Amino acid sequence: MRRAAATAGLATVLAVLAALLPVAAGVGGTASAAIGRPLAGTVWLCRPGMADDPCTASLTTTVVRAGGTTTVQRARPAANPPIDCFYVYPTVSAQSTVNANLRIDPAETGVAKAQASRFSPDCRVYAPMYRQITLAALAHPTEVTPADLQLAYAGVLAAWRDYLAHYNRGRGVVVIGHSQGAAMLIRLLRSQVDPDPAVRRRLVSAIVLGGNVTVPVGKTVGGSFRHIPACRSVRQVGCVVAYSSFDETPPANSLFGRPGTGVSELSGSTAVAGLEVLCVNPADPGGTGGLQPYFPSASASSGLGTQAAGAPSASTPWVAYPGLYTARCEYEDGASWLQVTAGPADGRPVVTESLGPTWGLHLVDVNIALGNLVTMVHRQAVAYGRGGR
Repeated sequence: MRRAAATAGLATVLAVLAALLPVAAGVGGTASAAIGRPLAGTVWLCRPGMADDPCTASLTTTVVRAGGTTTVQRARPAANPPIDCFYVYPTVSAQSTVNANLRIDPAETGVAKAQASRFSPDCRVYAPMYRQITLAALAHPTEVTPADLQLAYAGVLAAWRDYLAHYNRGRGVVVIGHSQGAAMLIRLLRSQVDPDPAVRRRLVSAIVLGGNVTVPVGKTVGGSFRHIPACRSVRQVGCVVAYSSFDETPPANSLFGRPGTGVSELSGSTAVAGLEVLCVNPADPGGTGGLQPYFPSASASSGLGTQAAGAPSASTPWVAYPGLYTARCEYEDGASWLQVTAGPADGRPVVTESLGPTWGLHLVDVNIALGNLVTMVHRQAVAYGRGGR
């Protein structure tokens, strides 16, 4: 859910989606039949061996430190990483229909580079196209039907089954998603991974951002998942990392950080009583830590995952700002969120709540802590390879 032009009335949009979702999640009728039918075949946005795979794009980064000094950091995708990643992208389609088709447009390519490609030194990245609810549909919610919502999820489910059957070969896997992609993954994890011990054993971790994963208040498991706990260390495996980022306390009508509201409706997570939205700080799951933000630069950006004022300028595809932000999980008045705090002004640009306080820093949930998330996946992959749980 990314473009400012589509933000007007989105609270109403999500309320309409909430009314539709219980029907879409039912066990009978057309919607459930769509889940059982295999699709003609997965269209892969990213898959090992593909030509022009956006998830193996250049990772060269201009590192900008306080005071303006710069260095260039180089990294590259691994030839044979030990684990896989399964990535589901957020709402980006600018197509005019309610459900996007499976054509790979620049929006999907751009967000895969911005959110998923930096994991390629540690995992083989698989990212399916799916018939997501488009930005245009969110602007005209009365055109969205339960079958449209189920069609989006059915594509993700079919791709997951395809991946497990033909590509996984028993490897550990990290699932990664943001916003609508996170909502799809909450449903997938809840139905396909959480209840199946054999599949759970393959789960290295789940990175589910801006999707309102829930747990009982003060607990680390329950709510969205019965068996998949919150990650409480950067080396723990078989666990979930989830948060929504804000630079101030989320308001009462926030779309994120409060159970049963906003994006929660897309995953069917409408329960509220006794629950809170899970927050795991990837910089330090136990307290406060420094964030490692990586943003697409103006030379490579499609406007996704960038700062509110636009993409930073650099000759490399990426820009990093070490030491600029700290983060910790905060809890107040029924809200839980990743509080992002910028240090004293030092000439580097600072992210803002460009879509207003109800959205917080949703547009940069991934990129504001991308270096931390990649480091965590690397450590989890090592632990998984050693048989850690």
